[in-house]
Amino acid sequence: MQSIVVYCGSNFGKNKIYAEAAYALGAELARRGIRLIYGGGNMGLMGRVADGAMENNGSATGIIPNFLAKLEVAHKTLTELHFVDTMHERKARMVSLSDGVISLPGGYGTMDELFEILTWSQLRIFEGPVGLLNVNGFYDLLLLQLDKMVEEGFLHIDKRKLLVVSDNVAELLDEMEKFSQKEGENKPLDKSLYVDNSSEEAI
Repeated sequence: MQSIVVYCGSNFGKNKIYAEAAYALGAELARRGIRLIYGGGNMGLMGRVADGAMENNGSATGIIPNFLAKLEVAHKTLTELHFVDTMHERKARMVSLSDGVISLPGGYGTMDELFEILTWSQLRIFEGPVGLLNVNGFYDLLLLQLDKMVEEGFLHIDKRKLLVVSDNVAELLDEMEKFSQKEGENKPLDKSLYVDNSSEEAI
């Protein structure tokens, strides 16, 4: 894997372990020479994962909608920062640049991104590994819900296995590498199906 999208909250959460895990993930991506792709913000876990990558000689690309950039929440020290018009464009652009996806703790936005990419994986639109960093047991109840979906016949067990889970950064990345080798690298996403890039800018 040469690049990984990280989904995470724009808040820090109540326990400092979440920010520590975000920074550790960014630093480990840098150590492995994997480019970070993320939402471009400087707040909460988003800011910490970018700091972890940039402060350890890594590479980070942010994708941020113009309306958020105007609120001055864009990270200023990234390798690249791309501006798009909508949240939908942001999500499609991030995935189009990535070989894998990792979700850290977060709120509605993180859940939206996580389940959309799992749906794309199920439909073979995206073929890279999807990882869940289960910091402090944050996702324990969600994982039980996924098991319930399998039990009740709404989710096939093979599709349940699309999600790679660990509470350890290095272990998660190792397992995602194994997934990539087994399943093949990410199939290029046809962005024309999802976004209009005619107004996209980058710095």
